[in-house]
Amino acid sequence: MIISASRRTDIPAFYAEWFVRRVRAGCCEVPNPINPRQVASVSLRPEDVEVIVFWTRSPMAMLSRLRELDALGLRYYFQFTLCGYGPPIEAGNPPLSAAIEAFKRLSSQIGPEKVIWRYDPLVFSEATTPDFHLRRFESLATALRGFTRRCVISIWDHYRKLAPRLKALRMQGVHLRHPEQEELDRLMPRLVELSAASGMELVSCAEELDLVQYGVKRGKCVDDELIQRIFGLEVCHKKDGAQRPACGCVQSRDIGMYNTCVFGCSYCYATSSFAAAATNRRKHDPESARLISAGD
Repeated sequence: MIISASRRTDIPAFYAEWFVRRVRAGCCEVPNPINPRQVASVSLRPEDVEVIVFWTRSPMAMLSRLRELDALGLRYYFQFTLCGYGPPIEAGNPPLSAAIEAFKRLSSQIGPEKVIWRYDPLVFSEATTPDFHLRRFESLATALRGFTRRCVISIWDHYRKLAPRLKALRMQGVHLRHPEQEELDRLMPRLVELSAASGMELVSCAEELDLVQYGVKRGKCVDDELIQRIFGLEVCHKKDGAQRPACGCVQSRDIGMYNTCVFGCSYCYATSSFAAAATNRRKHDPESARLISAGD
């Protein structure tokens, strides 16, 4: 079984102590996002876990705890999101310089093959134009050269539940939008070139647009081929049916909960309410079997 920790929230940044406690306990509880009264117990015993895929913007709280995972024989790699859009689009993210330093520290500790850079999603607005993306991507790719082998991109998708948040963003003069075809034609080939120049392959994530024509490979975040290459481990190759049709990820079990990340990214689909996320974060008990305790 592959554990996803987590598409729904940033466990390394906010819930590292909880995660390690659950590893020690051997399991955690995960409510069904559709019907929270349905709660599943998910094994975290080393003999049951093939690989852990961490998703984060700040791994610092997890760094000192990785040695314990190593001692247990647990395998893992990180999906590290680093865009540097800044406020108001990314209201509560770590400062760019600190995020770059954290990326380098993580990579130096576990190896560049196990830290994947996500410049994701590509958000277009008055503040994040194609020229902005070219400058920012080149700067980040240069800074991260030698610290990762892969970069993941996707084009931001509009979700209906984000409408109130996007309205508030427009009141600050920032209108998130989809890119024009001409913008993609100019931007994508250059991103491929910049990635290659920094020793990275550029792949897409659950992208319905045809980016292959520009040289962007279709990627998998929970990647059976990557797992085999890094760990020499053969895992199930079946596509994860719980993900979007364009998603290439193989099957995994996500142990996170929605509305528990407090980074405050305007484009985030996993947090429908910043207020609810802040409330849930305050109610979190690291000794609980689940991220947010039953009855809260």
